[in-house]
Amino acid sequence: MYNGIMNVYKEAGYTSHDVVARLRGICKMKKIGHTGTLDPDAVGVLPVCLGSGTKLCDMLTDWDKEYIAVLRLGVTTDTQDMSGCILRQCPAGEAQRLDPEAVKAAVLGFVGDYDQIPPMYSALKVNGRKLYELAREGREVERRARRVKIREIEILALELPLVRMRVVCSKGTYIRTLCHDIGEQLGCGGAMESLTRSRVGIFGIEEALTLEQLEKLRDEDKISTVIIKPDTVFEKDRAVTVTAAGQRMAENGNVLTMDQLERQAGETEFADAQQLRVYDRTGRFYGIYRYYKETDVIKPVRMFLER
Repeated sequence: MYNGIMNVYKEAGYTSHDVVARLRGICKMKKIGHTGTLDPDAVGVLPVCLGSGTKLCDMLTDWDKEYIAVLRLGVTTDTQDMSGCILRQCPAGEAQRLDPEAVKAAVLGFVGDYDQIPPMYSALKVNGRKLYELAREGREVERRARRVKIREIEILALELPLVRMRVVCSKGTYIRTLCHDIGEQLGCGGAMESLTRSRVGIFGIEEALTLEQLEKLRDEDKISTVIIKPDTVFEKDRAVTVTAAGQRMAENGNVLTMDQLERQAGETEFADAQQLRVYDRTGRFYGIYRYYKETDVIKPVRMFLER
């Protein structure tokens, strides 16, 4: 059984659930989960958690994401991307004649917080039904706008009617909807032409592996070499080591007192609510704890001990 995270390159035509199903066969284990849905036509980074690493799924889903998207101006579709049915289209050549400076201003104007209405073709649920199921039945329901944050937009190429851009955004952001909203802002409509997820937190596209590459590694008995240990995710947090007495407490996920931690002379004090990585003397990772100044103890946040 494997424990940790795989940086998978999701290819076009696969759903995120398809990737998980294939990996269960490749790794011969059931305890596998992905960390954020990618549309079937989209490609790129899909971190997948295995074994005790599945405790990270919700944490990784919360991370900011980076995308490379191509927006096509002058067209509106029911899915907000070019796989859908065209609802409205500008007269030929009109989108090409847009003022480039006005396009840039509209695109960059979405940097910051904005209230985004999720698309009908999405996996969000309303009254227990997924929106895309309702959409396929020809039904449209009211969706509540959700506050998202666009941290960065960089225009990589402007060849109207196409705009290629890099977007860094918070969880829950639909890039399809961002493309649609930019088109509406310009008054000509817009739809997403293509999408690549280039980064999820610390996981970049340069290191991502396809399912075919992972199958090859399995056949060579090398798949463990590409599994990232859970504590890697928390490498920015301070590491502490438990004493022998603390080890017994940590193995049961108990609160730890300061005398159960090995401390070195001159070490800085912990800040209130500081998050810590806890290990034993052999380097075995127990989990993430948080320090509470008022009681001078550290309490477990998430345990990853492999038994």
